[in-house]
Amino acid sequence: MKTLQESIGYQFRNESLLALALTHPSVNTQTSNQRLEFLGDAILGAVVAKILYDLFPDEQEGELARRHAALVRGETLTQIARDIDIGEALTFGLSEVQAGGKNTASNLEDALEALIGALYLDGGMEVAERFIHPRWSDLAKRVQIAPKDAKTALQEWAQARSLPVPRYRTVESVGPSHAPLFTIEVTIQGYPSVQAQGNTKRIAEQAAASLLLKELNHDT
Repeated sequence: MKTLQESIGYQFRNESLLALALTHPSVNTQTSNQRLEFLGDAILGAVVAKILYDLFPDEQEGELARRHAALVRGETLTQIARDIDIGEALTFGLSEVQAGGKNTASNLEDALEALIGALYLDGGMEVAERFIHPRWSDLAKRVQIAPKDAKTALQEWAQARSLPVPRYRTVESVGPSHAPLFTIEVTIQGYPSVQAQGNTKRIAEQAAASLLLKELNHDT
């Protein structure tokens, strides 16, 4: 924990909060980082929204929303988690250690959000923003054109053809609570549905949307 605190430039007053943020559910689902992850996700979303609002005053809601989705998606969080080397500080149960949990993207993503939640509880919004701003502002400035995620692109494809919006359905959820695997089916009226998997529903939905887009564009 000392090395991580040096990496992020903040010394916790209550180190038990940091320890909790770094505790994977495989240790104990009742005392893990899941609640802090929930809190950190909401704080990150709000701070990133304000960053984009200030950086891109001429963009409309849809463009800002696409930028926001790109900045809070799992891949971005995993990248930042690896930059601060949070994986080395995580505490796992034996099974997750053997599975290489410290390098698993979903574990890193969850831990980063939990860390943000812990920073907020320990030092308030100012401390959380001090961690978020330099990292996410830098990423936001690198994206010159508002990105379009697969779900947004698929919805626009349907709307352009006067079709109902795509429908997503959870087909299956397997695995333990700390390492689930979701199978999501996406359907557009009049076209065959497709399925894809992911460690979160969000990832699985994006994967399914991307796969269906490829098939639709290929057919076109």
